[in-house]
Amino acid sequence: MTTTPIPFDPRTLRAPHPVPGAPDNWRRFFTFNTDAKVIGIQYIALALLFLLVGGLLAMIMRGELITPPADLVDPSVYNGLYTMHGTVMLFLFLFPILNGFNNLLIPPMIGAPDMAFPRLNALAFWMFPVFGVVLMASFLVPGGPASSGWWAYPPLSTQNPLGLLINGQFLWILAVAISGVSSILGAVNFCTTIIRMRAPGMGWFRMPIFCWTALAAQTIQLAGLPVLTAGAVMLLFDLSFGTSFFQPEGGGDPMLYQHFFWFYSHPAVYVMVLPVFGFFSEIFPVYARKPLFGYHVVAIASFGIVFLSLIVWVHHMFTSGTPQWMRHVFMVTTMLIAVPTGIKVFAWLATLWRGKLWLTTAMLFAMGGVFNFIFAGITGIMLATVPVDVHVGNTYFVVGHFHTVIFSTITFGVYAAIYHWFAKFTGRMLYEGLGKVHFVLTFVGAQLNFLPMHWAGLMGMPRRVASYDPEFALANVLASLGAFLLGVAMIPFLLNLVSSWVRGARAPANPWQAIGLEWLLPSPPPAENFEHDVPTVISGPYGYGLGHPLVADQERYEARLKEG
Repeated sequence: MTTTPIPFDPRTLRAPHPVPGAPDNWRRFFTFNTDAKVIGIQYIALALLFLLVGGLLAMIMRGELITPPADLVDPSVYNGLYTMHGTVMLFLFLFPILNGFNNLLIPPMIGAPDMAFPRLNALAFWMFPVFGVVLMASFLVPGGPASSGWWAYPPLSTQNPLGLLINGQFLWILAVAISGVSSILGAVNFCTTIIRMRAPGMGWFRMPIFCWTALAAQTIQLAGLPVLTAGAVMLLFDLSFGTSFFQPEGGGDPMLYQHFFWFYSHPAVYVMVLPVFGFFSEIFPVYARKPLFGYHVVAIASFGIVFLSLIVWVHHMFTSGTPQWMRHVFMVTTMLIAVPTGIKVFAWLATLWRGKLWLTTAMLFAMGGVFNFIFAGITGIMLATVPVDVHVGNTYFVVGHFHTVIFSTITFGVYAAIYHWFAKFTGRMLYEGLGKVHFVLTFVGAQLNFLPMHWAGLMGMPRRVASYDPEFALANVLASLGAFLLGVAMIPFLLNLVSSWVRGARAPANPWQAIGLEWLLPSPPPAENFEHDVPTVISGPYGYGLGHPLVADQERYEARLKEG
């Protein structure tokens, strides 16, 4: 093997590739397959299905809220709708789809043939549909679905008026516990793969930023998720087996559950947003034709977020009888987390500054996601302040802030990643025209949906209500119209995905002229990525305009690509 550096020109990577979609290729997506790329697509496809389910629940809720009185569904049904909407969107859409991208991107980005534990990887995935079935079954049993909110605070979540062992709340808690076990297994696999399976020459500061953010996010999973899973099991026992972990009448403490829940569930936002930060950091250099600004600082900032995210959980308990000194401590730690996130934002803006911007659909969604995140960061700092949080903590201001993070930032980043890497892992090009229609409808719909929620919250509208005072009617009409527009925006998106995969133009190995190990592979990549020819990395991942080669023996990879 030669080690002579050879300049890397990504424009030369346009070789033929296998045509996807043959019957044997389609069948493998319905099997217990251990190939990380197959598992990644399984995660993404099933998560998108649950996005439709969660979106339908949201539109029913917004249909109820378009008028002040509760005249569409019964208020008890509405409680079940918002509980299931939040649970589906978080646990059945966002976490799984990000696990899908971890499976697709981590091995080829670090030059590995597969995940460290392929069978464990497949097991973690197949627990996901089990979780989904158990959760959806809560609609069909007496006392279902669960109606205590996605946070499931006791004593509301431990009430069992029917005296049944299995009811809607029981199935909800069981499903969350199954999801926790699945995510812990996945976190072990992802961390082990990144730490132990990097290609020769790929030191820590030669890894793509996405790998840094994925490792940081999964570190949070390993640190915090066992706590929530334990809390869910204890809650399950209180509900159905007569224990008193959180029951005051039996000597338990309901506040203890809030500590269990928020110790993980606030960092869980960073579990979701950190990979999206990685998407932005991968996408901006490609479409700005510039190296990522401040690579080392951006990488280290990911673990600054990990540390700070684990010491902010009481921020959500300012109105729960928290001592004043504790409020002040957690107000400061919550504000400090703006520092490492702000570093990333400035790095992205500096990368875009004076770049040769190529406004593809992926780039538009990435820029839109950063725009929304800046607004969400401002309102997040407001909520970190004790006086503001005490006054708006149970209003629609929090709902608006949360959705601006979860949808307008994280889901925008997911869309950007789909448009950027779809060609690599399917071998087909998405239609840019439909993609831009999808972006415009989604961006306008998101602003129309979530911005009025901030306005309504500042005026005092409480959250988790099916009816409200008429003074909030205009804000709710606008928000409902925005929600319906987001539903319409899914039509060009799904049409684009299906039609492109079936009959889209064949993708070259590197349609975006990107720099990274995954772009050295054919589209779609072979079963074991680089197979037996493991690349030797000799430079960092972002060398636009610097004349730096990415790997040794580049000629060999180009020759293999030409052979198909």
